[in-house]
Amino acid sequence: MTFEPGTPPDAAATDDHVLATWLAEEAGRKLLEVRTQGLEGRELKDAGDAAAHELLMQLLAVHRPDDAVLSEEGAESVDDKAVRRSADAVWIIDPLDGTREFSEPPRDDWAVHVALWERTPDGEHDGELTAGAVAQPALGETFNTGQPPVVPEGTAGRPRIAVSRSRPPAFVQKLAEEIDAELVPMGSAGVKVMSVVRDLTDAYVHAGGQYEWDSAAPVAVAQAAGLFTSRIDGSPLIYNQDDVYLPDLIVCRPELADTILEFVQRNGVTSAG
Repeated sequence: MTFEPGTPPDAAATDDHVLATWLAEEAGRKLLEVRTQGLEGRELKDAGDAAAHELLMQLLAVHRPDDAVLSEEGAESVDDKAVRRSADAVWIIDPLDGTREFSEPPRDDWAVHVALWERTPDGEHDGELTAGAVAQPALGETFNTGQPPVVPEGTAGRPRIAVSRSRPPAFVQKLAEEIDAELVPMGSAGVKVMSVVRDLTDAYVHAGGQYEWDSAAPVAVAQAAGLFTSRIDGSPLIYNQDDVYLPDLIVCRPELADTILEFVQRNGVTSAG
């Protein structure tokens, strides 16, 4: 059976929140199909990366032909970068975030990221994230900025911090000890951020290296949900830069922000972890 993308909602023609959500869900459907093709290991990873990237690029070319695109799977040339940096609208996408987890069925901690950056018309800022969606296809869930998630009241007796399954930053262990927090391992940066949105954790603190596509859509959704977001030093997360390396971030419940930032400053934590 060959995958055929569906028809976008009528509102997607003018509503970027709706389009971002539809794009993430269509790529998710494609990835679920790829998972049924009998591939394993590296072949499954590569097939998923390529299929979701190609689909998103095709759909954006149809539905937002005048906008630029920054994708993890795209090979950006000097000319491509020049177009992106001068554009008024740039879609920042991670077609498959959590490739390792995707290649280990039935794991569900992988995601599709679709975010929109737009230049601010007042000239006071270079630009900002204006729409975003994070799909978790294996869960059948998509979180988006058009209908921002409502973060429930905290239910845990002690803070919970989302960390990488394979390479949690050493300083996070020290932070957890200091604030008596539980570490919750999981894959995919997007899944970690959404775990805060879903009250599965209370914070995600990372300083080990990421790029704009790793965090753009999750941060857009987190901000819309009222969570605190910043770089590890408390400065704003800025997107569509010349250098797309954006190695660190904090996403947490607002009440934890001061505690985490104070720990970071006191311990001299940097983007190197």
